[in-house]
Amino acid sequence: MSKLLLLPLAGLLGLALGCLYFGGLWLTVRRLPTAQNPVLLTFLSFFGRISVVVAGFGLMAASTPQASPLYLLACLLPFFWVRNRLIQRLQPHLMTRRTPRPFIL
Repeated sequence: MSKLLLLPLAGLLGLALGCLYFGGLWLTVRRLPTAQNPVLLTFLSFFGRISVVVAGFGLMAASTPQASPLYLLACLLPFFWVRNRLIQRLQPHLMTRRTPRPFIL
């Protein structure tokens, strides 16, 4: 496979892995208040999400020529971009902060 085709594929894999990981985290946090066993839900969700992400990044590293860090970076940047976009989308009230009141003696 050509090197030019692998970079966009790495980016798409990073987007998909970011959506799976952080979307799954969001769904887990939403279900925690109503879960019968929240500790078990937390651990199973974490281990499921992390195993998918490690397998995805491992697949990316194994399929690139000479395991170049450029492809891993091309996969990692969209992964964290998804995180930032989900934070902006799902919690807009955290992005708009009130101005602090001045300290008066």
